[in-house]
Amino acid sequence: MSDLTFRLLERHQQIDALLRRAQSRRWADPLEILRLKKLKLVLRDRLAARSRRHPALG
Repeated sequence: MSDLTFRLLERHQQIDALLRRAQSRRWADPLEILRLKKLKLVLRDRLAARSRRHPALG
């Protein structure tokens, strides 16, 4: 696994944790949740594109 792929995966996990925390709040901020979901999607798309281009890198 390349260094960039690892960093993208790590960031994706961090965003996922922030998203779960934001959703579990009693007074969840819908705009913050939407922002985190979009950010997580962008990271997932970058990982998928990277995987398609460089299958050996993961």
